[in-house]
Amino acid sequence: MEEQRQMTAQQPQQSGAVAQKPQAKNLDTLKRVLNADSVMAQFKNALSKNASTFVASLIDLYSSDSKLQLCDPNQVVKEALKAAVLHLPINKALGQAFIIPFYNTVTDAKGNKVKKYEPVFQIGYKGLYQLAMRTGKYAIINADVVYEGELQRVSKLTGEIDVEGRKVSEKVVGYFAYIQLVDGYHKAIYMSVEDMAAHAKRYSKAIAFNRSVTIETLLNLAKLPVNADSSQVGWQGNFHAMAIKTVLRNLLGKYGYLTVSLQEGIATDAQSDTDEKQVIVADAQAVEVVDDANVEYEEVGNAPQIEDNTEEKEPDPGF
Repeated sequence: MEEQRQMTAQQPQQSGAVAQKPQAKNLDTLKRVLNADSVMAQFKNALSKNASTFVASLIDLYSSDSKLQLCDPNQVVKEALKAAVLHLPINKALGQAFIIPFYNTVTDAKGNKVKKYEPVFQIGYKGLYQLAMRTGKYAIINADVVYEGELQRVSKLTGEIDVEGRKVSEKVVGYFAYIQLVDGYHKAIYMSVEDMAAHAKRYSKAIAFNRSVTIETLLNLAKLPVNADSSQVGWQGNFHAMAIKTVLRNLLGKYGYLTVSLQEGIATDAQSDTDEKQVIVADAQAVEVVDDANVEYEEVGNAPQIEDNTEEKEPDPGF
C-alpha cells in the first residue's frame, strides 16, 4: 500500500474521473500493441502456430508483475520477441527465460539523467541447456553447485575437475559446468563462490553500480540454501541459479559447439546480464569474452518506492 501511495503521489492529477493507474494504462497499451497485425506477424514468423500461446503467456506475465507494468509496453514486446525467436518460454516457473524490469539511469531527450523502468530479456540456465541440446552435438550437459567436501582437485594444466568427494555440509563452496560432445570431446570449468561473487559485482548491470551491494553481501547470499524451484531471479533474488548459469554460459561460450541460435542466446544473455561483449570467432566454435565497463545500470531495489530487494524489481535476475 505504501508503494502504491508513493507512486500515485508522483503521477499528475487528472480532473473529473479517478485517474487510471499507470500499470492499468500500460496493460491496455500492451494488448493494443500485441493486437497490431505487424506485431503478430513477427511472433507468427518466429513461432508459427504457437504464436498465440506465447502472446497469451506474455499478457499473463505482464498482468502479474507490477514492476514490469511500469515499463514501456513497446519495449516489453521487443524483449519478448527475443525469447520468441529463440523458442524459449517466458513462464517464470519453467526457468528458461525471463523479462525483468530494471530501474535504470538514462538520458532523456533534454539531456537530463532520469530514472525509469526498462525491461531486459535474460536467459535462465535451463534455457541455455535447451539451446545447447537442440544442436544435437551434446551427449552430456551438466552444471550445479559444489558443496563442501565434494571438490577434490582442479587441474590447472588440463582444466579437469574432480567433484566426486563426499559432501560434509550444506555449505556451497563453488559451481561447476561440464559438457561432453557426441564425438567424445569433453570439458569442465569450476568457479569458487568467492570468484563468482567478484565476477557478479564487477560485471552485473544490476549491482555493479549499487554501493549497497558488495562482495561480502553477495557471499552472504551464497550461504542461503539452494532452492531449485525458486521463482526469484537475479543475483540478489537467486544467487545460486545465477552462478550456475554464469559458469555454464562461460563453458559453452568458450569451449562448446555453437550453432547460430546458441551463439545468439549466449550473446544476448551476456549483453543483458553483464557488461561483457561476446565476440563470435570465425569458426563459430568459441566465444571470447572481453570487458566493457561503460554502461550505467542500477538495481531496481534502489528505486525509492521499492521496499523489498528481489531481483524482479530490477532486477536480475535472474539468470
